[in-house]
Amino acid sequence: MQDKPRYSRVSDILDLAIFMSSKIQGVTISEIAERYNVSRRTAERMRDSLTCIFPSVDEIETDDTQKHWGFSNYSISNLISFTPKELANIEQCQRRTTNKEMKEELAKTVEKIKAFNRKNANSLETNIELYMQTEGYAVRQMPQYRISLETLEVIREAVQHSKMVEGIYHGKSRLIEPLGMIYGEKIYLVAREKAKGDEIYNYLLHKFEGLKLTDKTFDKGDFNLQEYTNLSFGVYHGEVLDVELLFSPELAPEASQFNFHPTQRGKYNEDGSYTVTFRASGSLEIIWHVFKWGSGCKIIAPKSLQEEYKKYLEDNLKNYL
Repeated sequence: MQDKPRYSRVSDILDLAIFMSSKIQGVTISEIAERYNVSRRTAERMRDSLTCIFPSVDEIETDDTQKHWGFSNYSISNLISFTPKELANIEQCQRRTTNKEMKEELAKTVEKIKAFNRKNANSLETNIELYMQTEGYAVRQMPQYRISLETLEVIREAVQHSKMVEGIYHGKSRLIEPLGMIYGEKIYLVAREKAKGDEIYNYLLHKFEGLKLTDKTFDKGDFNLQEYTNLSFGVYHGEVLDVELLFSPELAPEASQFNFHPTQRGKYNEDGSYTVTFRASGSLEIIWHVFKWGSGCKIIAPKSLQEEYKKYLEDNLKNYL
């Protein structure tokens, strides 16, 4: 008799069940391997172990060339619960957002989760409050822009179903092909404009008026939002620069723990200073960020960014001379 497939980390198997159940099209072996940082063979063992526990795990038919595995006609909702810390994290996000409509939507989300966990509601509320009392946040000075939930839903549906939207932007009627949204201090719509060809632009979402869905569809091609955002520093796009920043020994410990960009590399130098390199576009936002670090941060490369930073400082200094 052949032994049943085994995988020793039960926590990973339960997490895989939740991960798999959350995906309508199921997950591939490659996605399992990437999520749990295991080999393909181990990923296959994890799938097989899960199949022994949940016989309803089966191959899901998709248009993809890879095989997808997921739950068919089965829910594992009774196995899922939310910890006070997880809910506190969501409530912190709800407190920090400057978008009024998003704040209301997150509040409703928390209410639904609490209703889902209603049998533990009292202890849950008490523990959430304890977490919230120990985790404050600094008030950030930034503009607040009103974007309705209806507008967000229009964009989400347009992106999901590759449908064009139309609306007024800077006083001009535009037909837009939405590719995604980037959340920063402002919300940007990443899109192509039908009249301008294949070039991709970042639009300030709050500046659109009368945004509505159309029946016209478009082809996204091979656009990948994550790859697109990884090219920029913040949300600005332009010429891609190979940036090198040098931090003083006093700032080195903080800089070594700072997330500048997905492509960043860092190293300590013999004098205790710290060098950070990354490849990104958005020279103006890079300059703004360097300025925040004060005299302890210096632009080493590229020279063009050095000159742009000098001009930025000179132009601003003129206001005080």
